[in-house]
Amino acid sequence: MKERDKRAKFVKLAESRVNRAIKELRLIGNLSNRSAYDFTDDDIRKIFRTLQKELEGAKGRFVSGEKGGSDGFRIE
Repeated sequence: MKERDKRAKFVKLAESRVNRAIKELRLIGNLSNRSAYDFTDDDIRKIFRTLQKELEGAKGRFVSGEKGGSDGFRIE
């Protein structure tokens, strides 16, 4: 595969995936509506601890090529 083809594929996929992640993060933010949802401070810490860990793992793969990540997320 030519370098410009690899670059074009990266740009296309990166834009799509990052935009999708932004949309999903905004949906997570919608869960902050206390009149619609019941949650604890511990629930929130677990959510953001997990998201931060996944973000650091993804960044690490770019920096050092390390593998990482978890198998998923569960509050309970």
